[in-house]
Amino acid sequence: MRLTVNEIFYSIQGESTHAGRPCVFVRLTGCNLRCRYCDTRYAYHQGSEMPVARVVAQLNAFNCKLAAITGGEPLLQAATPLLVEQLLEAGYRVLVETNGSLNIDCVDRRCTRIMDVKCPSSGEQTRNDGANFGRLTENDQVKFVVGDRPDFDFAWAALTALPRHLPGGQILFAPQFGRLPPERLARWILDAHIEVRLQLQLHKLIWPDRDRGV
Repeated sequence: MRLTVNEIFYSIQGESTHAGRPCVFVRLTGCNLRCRYCDTRYAYHQGSEMPVARVVAQLNAFNCKLAAITGGEPLLQAATPLLVEQLLEAGYRVLVETNGSLNIDCVDRRCTRIMDVKCPSSGEQTRNDGANFGRLTENDQVKFVVGDRPDFDFAWAALTALPRHLPGGQILFAPQFGRLPPERLARWILDAHIEVRLQLQLHKLIWPDRDRGV
């Protein structure tokens, strides 16, 4: 089976509970959403076809056992579950970053599904697959990108739909980069007394002038 790959690179994981760790990334081509704040529009169409075995071989060359499969939207590609399975069998800790609009159970539950729940400012909040909340395991993570107070209120209300077995430390509230100051989101979290993790995009702080390969 083959994948359409936008880029493969080795960098510091900038998001999730693994932020700050060295990580190998596979960015797959194609996305079914068009979020207003998307910072990877180049992945909508750009890419080249590669056999799954070749992708795994390229990742092995980096000698790093934390792997993130991202996009675009990786669950759009039929070969993504095979890539996840082969990486897991090779001893990788696998993270799959998904926009939450597709059934997350198409990939092995041994990987960590990092599911982005779209808030109103994304323009895609109607595309959230609510059934995914029931598919989450204690191994998964949920992310809300917050651009303003209505986004925060939307995310806060959505917490009641999340399964009880998902720890608060695995629920990520991220300020929309360049739009919402992190200190404002921090204040809202503290005032609301909710058990979530404030997440900053470390790669944008480390490499502010680069938008690829980080």
